[in-house]
Amino acid sequence: MVNFMLKIAADLENLTNLQPQGGCDDPSFSYLFKLKCGRCGELSQKETCVSLGESIPLPVGKGTTNLIQKCKFCLREGTITMIPGQGRPLTHKDSEAGSYAPLMLLDCRGHEPVGFIFGGGWKVESLEGTKFEDVDLSGDDFAEYDEKGECPVMISNLRATFDVVK
Repeated sequence: MVNFMLKIAADLENLTNLQPQGGCDDPSFSYLFKLKCGRCGELSQKETCVSLGESIPLPVGKGTTNLIQKCKFCLREGTITMIPGQGRPLTHKDSEAGSYAPLMLLDCRGHEPVGFIFGGGWKVESLEGTKFEDVDLSGDDFAEYDEKGECPVMISNLRATFDVVK
């Protein structure tokens, strides 16, 4: 069993608190990953979608998981279980420091996450308090104008990493 912490970073211009629409533990938010098989090293061809709101029973023993997936090359089955309560929004302070913010903890067995794909369903707020909902980051950036603060706002240079957590 290996736990991986998904961490995100971005350049936030006049923005703070970047996170999934319903918060870091939003059960309806879809996390999109590229996975590597722990046995043969094969990379998934397509993104794998994992959501806190979807749980399935483990094939052996008790409990549930959020994903069971077979490697198309060696046919080994692996699971990913999301562990809520460990994430927080990416703040303006994080962005200015070039720091990553923890988003979601993953218990991975048989698979290793190697890439995170930013998609739709994010929210962020301006430093003046204007909220931007359902932000789509699939184009790698976001730009708007904050009427209240009378300034441009932008998200760019999106990055994600997975850190092993013991």
